[in-house]
Amino acid sequence: MEDYLNTFRIKYIMKFKDIRNVEFFAKGKRGRVFTGNYNGKKVAIKVNKKINNEKSWLKILNKHKIGPKFISSDKDYIVYEFIDGKRILDYINDNDKKEVIRVLKEVFMQCRVLDRLKIDKKEMHNPWKHILIGNEVKMIDFERCHKVDKGKNVTQFGQFLLRKKDLLKRKGISINRKEFIRILKGYKNKQTGANFKKILTIIK
Repeated sequence: MEDYLNTFRIKYIMKFKDIRNVEFFAKGKRGRVFTGNYNGKKVAIKVNKKINNEKSWLKILNKHKIGPKFISSDKDYIVYEFIDGKRILDYINDNDKKEVIRVLKEVFMQCRVLDRLKIDKKEMHNPWKHILIGNEVKMIDFERCHKVDKGKNVTQFGQFLLRKKDLLKRKGISINRKEFIRILKGYKNKQTGANFKKILTIIK
């Protein structure tokens, strides 16, 4: 790993001299992530030979205040702001009912934007690694995004919450499973603003 990091540092520093202190951060299924400092702020550098898809979607979604801020990219890596936060399940465990409800509704709002843009993130059915909460609620990892005829991010996140019903119950959040499924199906069939609001109101 150290040889890989050294090789990457040489290549990276030659192209982006303003970024300092590049360090290995994590290894994922489709690449590696490094961190560094750019203009006094921490950034993430994801190395992946198929990075163009994530770059394209980040540029689009940043206009809607979704995802980490895109900074730069090359053919095999992308640089964006580093999101320092807790994964969503850890955040739910560590916070009170009022704060958890606020975060869940914010995630739904971002999912709604994705649906309206007809973008499928492909992770919302099990997004425990893809939603980080710090100063803001942020989705990460958009490399699998693609255009669809009808978005399903809202319904997938709703299904995820149903599977975590016991965790939510420990926080004092009770979701009527039968009613929630009915509302999710209604939204799936007709993705109107009114049907979306029904999803938000049932979380209490």
